[in-house]
Amino acid sequence: MKLAEAVTAQTALVQRLLDGVAAIGDDPPGITRDAYGRGENEAQALIAEAGRALGLETSSDAGANLTLRWAAREAKAAPVLIASHLDSIVQGGNFDGAAGVIAGIGAIAALQAAGIEPRRDIEVMALRCEESVWFGLGLIGSRCLLARLPPGALDLPHARSGRTLAQSIAACGGDPARLRQGTPLRDPRDIGAYLEVHIEQAPQLVEAGAPVAICLANPGNVRHPFIGITGEDAHTGLPHRFRRDAALAGADLSLALERMWLAEEAAGRPMAVTIGRFHTLPERHSLTAIAGDFELSLDLRAFSADHLKALEVELGAIAAEISARRGVTILLGERSAAAPGLMDPGLIAGLAAAAVRCGLDAPKLNSPGSHDANNFAAAGVKTGMLLVRNRNGSHNPHEAMETADLMAAISVLAEWIANGDA
Repeated sequence: MKLAEAVTAQTALVQRLLDGVAAIGDDPPGITRDAYGRGENEAQALIAEAGRALGLETSSDAGANLTLRWAAREAKAAPVLIASHLDSIVQGGNFDGAAGVIAGIGAIAALQAAGIEPRRDIEVMALRCEESVWFGLGLIGSRCLLARLPPGALDLPHARSGRTLAQSIAACGGDPARLRQGTPLRDPRDIGAYLEVHIEQAPQLVEAGAPVAICLANPGNVRHPFIGITGEDAHTGLPHRFRRDAALAGADLSLALERMWLAEEAAGRPMAVTIGRFHTLPERHSLTAIAGDFELSLDLRAFSADHLKALEVELGAIAAEISARRGVTILLGERSAAAPGLMDPGLIAGLAAAAVRCGLDAPKLNSPGSHDANNFAAAGVKTGMLLVRNRNGSHNPHEAMETADLMAAISVLAEWIANGDA
């Protein structure tokens, strides 16, 4: 069977797995697969079962990441890892992350059906807890694998269960004591390449009319989940000159950050600002009181470490100016960060050539999202990504990836493994 025919023949398998993880996460109006909980665990079990049906060796590491290994008869090079995640945000969509894990299964199934044996081991990985909603820290599975957990991460509480990250990992068969050693579970020098398939998170491929793209880079991020602004509670009739209004200071901060964003983009420096939480304290806010306290969250994204550093300096200057002018105190609070992920030029070229051989015109695009790929790239692993067309964005119940578009990405992935450097 020709490889293209073998890929098409896996459509039913791919659809069955997509439907399977959707059923596991069913939480109207969307999908919830909780990290280190029932949703992610059951999704891992479904993927492991599919891997075993293909004769793949299954294993789990100290971070409770799942690995399915297709062993080469005579591996002459370091393995290729094809990975993504199975957790979701609360009531999100079905495809963010899961489509990438399933793509790896589909590619191996197609190669086996076509009678093509790998020249090196191919491993499909379901990495744990990519979404930051569960612990206030994202990309946890790849951080565990590559010893990139920040200090104190294992003590963070789960948003639903209240268990610490260490307790959550242990409950899923992992080994937090091993993670506390601070050394990689896999030596990055022993990984030949890391590939990730992911739905697009801005409608660039919808705009381009293409099913799949070659990713050039993912942004890194700096996050402050609990920015606190303290002013002074007061009566609503207080004249402006006496006010220390925390809510208006929050509005000032948000609008100043947007002005910074627009200026950076106008200067040709792409980035993004996201205010996720933005509120007075629910237990104290009132129609007839000036808010003395205000909270918000901030996600800053950019495509280079130097740019992120410069944006943090600007954030500090903006906060200081508003504090002085409004007579409030702004505490940025907890901080987490993810390194930018630049894709390997050789993999970009190889995946683009594979797309051409598949008869696909695959544009080269930046991804607006940070992914596990960022950690592998930052650790020095050759990293590549394929983006799949998806209407309606991600992190919402309306993700609308077409299975046919995922099959196009699988065809590129399988073609690269069969006839590229893999």
